[in-house]
Amino acid sequence: MPDRMSPADLDRSDPEGAIAAAVKRCSNWGRWGADDVLGTLNFLDEAKRVEGARLVRRGVSFSLAQSFDMNGPQRGWRRRTNPVHTMLDTGTDAERGAQGFPHGIGGADDVVFMPLQASTQWDGLGHIFDHGNAWNGRRAGDVVTSDGDKVTGIETAASLIAGRGVLLDVGRAVSTDGGLPDGFAITSEHLEATVAAQGPSARVGRGDLVCVRTGRLARARREGWGDYAGGDSPGLSFTTAEWLHDTEIAGIATDTWGFEVRPNEFDVAFQPLHQVAIPNMGLFIGEMWDLDALAADCAADDVWDFFLTAAPLPVTGAVGAPVNPIAVK
Repeated sequence: MPDRMSPADLDRSDPEGAIAAAVKRCSNWGRWGADDVLGTLNFLDEAKRVEGARLVRRGVSFSLAQSFDMNGPQRGWRRRTNPVHTMLDTGTDAERGAQGFPHGIGGADDVVFMPLQASTQWDGLGHIFDHGNAWNGRRAGDVVTSDGDKVTGIETAASLIAGRGVLLDVGRAVSTDGGLPDGFAITSEHLEATVAAQGPSARVGRGDLVCVRTGRLARARREGWGDYAGGDSPGLSFTTAEWLHDTEIAGIATDTWGFEVRPNEFDVAFQPLHQVAIPNMGLFIGEMWDLDALAADCAADDVWDFFLTAAPLPVTGAVGAPVNPIAVK
């Protein structure tokens, strides 16, 4: 790989300049035509799905989703709350004959209220804008209105996200205790060192779905949620933008709330890597994935790739959606 920027090269006082320079190097606008709505999912083609399917060797499967319940990590930032699950019909109603059904039949029914990014989820391409621009150069107001995302809604990806998954357990490769401290910026060098340490099955390339484990979720489970949702965290350095672009991956997910390192690497900034990756690169980003059980299995058999299917719930016009990713080895 060519030499890339390191965190030491960043001018902490100039996020605008750094973002503009990264966009110039990494933009995919027009790469798949003016009407494209899929971004980097264009890299995940039929051949890549066949490649992923061939990775099923033992038939063991792992859900990479956190729980969707009221005990989750959300603390109300920007009105994001934990899911609220309510029963509409119960076994008690059935026992008492209160449901009005004939010949003794009864049932249970329920409802969930939740922000679509309350737990394990994908960011859609309408989730983040750059200076009023959405993915592929469209005006943000022409894409997402009060009716939702009418151009790149998450439903456009509903059938596509299945293929070769690869786990980069940076927490295990870089740290002595399996987890990274808050504020740890994962660089391209860390990612490449993890690939080298894990071996050939951890190679990363075009069309792959990359999972990056930092160990942050495991720590939250040990110590309590604390500021897991929105607080300080390990994550990808802003300087990984070129790595994300050059590898031509289809999507990337982490076990953290915000994907990139927090605090961000500038004096005043908010999620600058998102600003490059989503509206300019067209990259699909997953957050709050549970990678711990999968990581333990990968470490045990030293096989770091697998078939991954991770279809978002196709909520029409949504800019992000819950997902229950399934890794099969």
